[in-house]
Amino acid sequence: MQKELIDRYGRKLDYLRLSVTDRCNFRCYYCMPEEGMDFVQRKELLSYEELDYLASLFIQLGVKKIRITGGEPFVRKGIMGFLTQLSQQPELKEITLTSNGSITDTQIQDLATLGIRKINISLDSLDKQRFFEITRRDRFEEVYQCIQNLMDQGFVVKLNCVVDGNKNTEDIIPFVRLTENSPLSVRFLEEMPFNGTGKFEPPRWNHIALLEYIKEFFPNMRKVLDEKNSTSVNYQVPGFLGTFGIIPAFSRTFCGTCNRIRLSATGELRTCLYGPPVTNLRDVLRGGASDVALMDEIIQAVANKEKDGFEAEAKSKKVPKKSMSFLGG
Repeated sequence: MQKELIDRYGRKLDYLRLSVTDRCNFRCYYCMPEEGMDFVQRKELLSYEELDYLASLFIQLGVKKIRITGGEPFVRKGIMGFLTQLSQQPELKEITLTSNGSITDTQIQDLATLGIRKINISLDSLDKQRFFEITRRDRFEEVYQCIQNLMDQGFVVKLNCVVDGNKNTEDIIPFVRLTENSPLSVRFLEEMPFNGTGKFEPPRWNHIALLEYIKEFFPNMRKVLDEKNSTSVNYQVPGFLGTFGIIPAFSRTFCGTCNRIRLSATGELRTCLYGPPVTNLRDVLRGGASDVALMDEIIQAVANKEKDGFEAEAKSKKVPKKSMSFLGG
């Protein structure tokens, strides 16, 4: 049996982004509308047992890293029990998390005990009022304190900032300056068309505009080595403790080295964030499929993975783009 997921372009997919819920306690404008979200019914969600079982199949097929996403993972009850269960998979090399900063002190301690040390926090402004305008929630102090607590506990923290020319360009330079005395990695993302409204204009603040703007303030910034399969192009200001990066999330210049596969909380399997679901593993699993049949389903999906995000998007032109809270990023 094939033990690795390799697509027709020779790319090995060994990184699973696993969404555990479509629900979130924030309402960021670029992710979902303020009101009128149709969250899935609980019975449609994969149970933790189903999530752990499917994760084990991906691991058997060569997945070495799993990132837990949402919605917001920590709004789902029992998340720490699931992470404990998942961390016992012996062939899994790394578990990471993406959160909006809704992590309690107790949960931080529990994550450290499990050895889950890498966390991405979505934070789009360092200004309380702009934070409220973006998230539609007045919780800036709570999120910022969570970030500080994570760093104090020795976690590797990355801050993800979606840049919108009408919302938060005033925060770009303060975010870079934040890396002077903190070992943070700040990543600026191009806005993507997954806001749940069906309306989207290509971002004016693309990766080129972002880089040129930052260079005006930090002309001595230098390129640093990117991690393998990195989606961000990374830089550092000499003398600063941390780094910053730019993710061309809409321009998709990193597709050639993609090693990701995505499973939504309802079982939708995507080989590209921009493409349609290629199968629903929840339905296949609940239909009584065997381990072999499920793994064959996954292998076939990967075999047909598109060359890049533009090719994948072309296949889903007639399908309304879902909210990022459902897709899991």
